Amino acid sequence: MDSRYEIQRRAGGGSANASPALGVQSRRRKMPPRPADYKLQIIIIGSRGVGKTSLMERFTDDTFCEACKSTVGVDFKIKTVELRGKKIRLQIWDTAGQERFNSITSAYYRGAKGIVLVYDITKQETFDDLPKWMKMIDKYASEEAELLLVGNKLDCETDRIITKQTAERFTSRISGMRFCEASAKDNFNVEECFLKLVDDILAKVHSNQVVETSQG
Repeated sequence: MDSRYEIQRRAGGGSANASPALGVQSRRRKMPPRPADYKLQIIIIGSRGVGKTSLMERFTDDTFCEACKSTVGVDFKIKTVELRGKKIRLQIWDTAGQERFNSITSAYYRGAKGIVLVYDITKQETFDDLPKWMKMIDKYASEEAELLLVGNKLDCETDRIITKQTAERFTSRISGMRFCEASAKDNFNVEECFLKLVDDILAKVHSNQVVETSQG
């Protein structure tokens, strides 16, 4: 084969008359994004006004709305993260805190791998409602779901009513529940809380896979 033709073929992508620029362009074409290794559903629950929507939007979009409207039924956002060398696509469901929406939101508990239960550190009634939300979890959620309790509105520390120790005592009575405090407004500890939950989910998934492999 004539070596001159071979050089033209490499530059032009198959045609002796093709422009070398087209060959360069084709080599620069972006590769399709790597598909997610895991797709996980997380649900955020808690009483009205505790900042569930604000936490979700701060984590997914790094935004904060000072006067967010109450969620009607459910809303969701998507965020992709990387942990343990894996690409994880998170579908995060934000649920309404009003009791009249319970029949709608209960369906979203079943597929959740992680549940974020939120209260407002400045409002006693939102903490007193936690046992009610735990009953919803026990009734509708999988026993495999990882649980995270979040005390939100840490930016209102001077108005704090619920101490950190009180919340820690609550979580100590519930097997496997994590606890953290955060501020969606100040963007304090929000990402860390969610990523700890996702890491716990991945650890459980890996543990279950190891058990299934050993049994197989």
